Amino acid sequence: MKELIQNYFEFLVKTKKTSENTLLSYKRDINKYACFLENAKINIKAATGTTILDYLMNLQKDGKSAATVSRNLASIRSLYRFFLNEQIIKKDPTLNIHSLKMEKKLPEVLSGEEIERLLMQPDTSDFKGCRDKAMLELLYATGMRVSEMLELKISDVDMNIGYINCNKDKKLRVIPVYSIAKQAIKDYIELARPHMLKNNQKETTLFVNCNGSKMTRQGFWKLLKKYALSANIIKDITPHTLRHSFATHLIENGADLKSVQEMLGHTDISSTQVYAQVVKHHLQDVYKSTHPRARKKQTV
Repeated sequence: MKELIQNYFEFLVKTKKTSENTLLSYKRDINKYACFLENAKINIKAATGTTILDYLMNLQKDGKSAATVSRNLASIRSLYRFFLNEQIIKKDPTLNIHSLKMEKKLPEVLSGEEIERLLMQPDTSDFKGCRDKAMLELLYATGMRVSEMLELKISDVDMNIGYINCNKDKKLRVIPVYSIAKQAIKDYIELARPHMLKNNQKETTLFVNCNGSKMTRQGFWKLLKKYALSANIIKDITPHTLRHSFATHLIENGADLKSVQEMLGHTDISSTQVYAQVVKHHLQDVYKSTHPRARKKQTV
């Protein structure tokens, strides 16, 4: 079983050119599924649709969300399609299994006041705090994905003019940066980064860790959680929260959807329209909580 799964992972890397984050997700899902089969003493090639449904139902019983269960099914389906193409199996057991219907949730965003508290947390008197301040300011200034920020090269940044070159799937977009973020990034590049590089002076990645190596997504997530806690933010914050907040706050303040779409790098404007729904939902809450007549309960 392990050899078959390893062959699949190699296929994802060498043939499909799967990104590191996606590969980790596939590995996590498939390895859990493999453990389930091992405990049930079922050969991975002999698994049926019933076997897979049993596994998905176990995930539900464990309290996994519909989104998580559907993602696991997608990972398992991809595995068996690989087996089918390689003629390891004759029939795809996932063929008649459908994803669970998911309730579409609006993205979690921070208020302007929460953003201010978060951005004030890094201690810029030390090199690490200087770097962290630059990363947080950059994400809120541009709405970049965390993966995009961590892939930035020093050559992608021009803080004299105040813009970032962001390359995603060979599509370049140029994003402006507000003055506070621009200064934070300049301070990091000039004061902190040279010291953090240590003996790794050839590193071209913009943001590095304390060993002078490229900053990881996991490393960023940890520091984001730490700063959210110290800022007394109780919302479930993720690396994507600053991107959501960026887009929502722009639309709240009058930005048109087309401009926001361009800055976010969305290929389809429907992906951007969700932020208009967030703003609409927020306005309804404000109306209900502040309009004197809306707060009154109807009496018979």
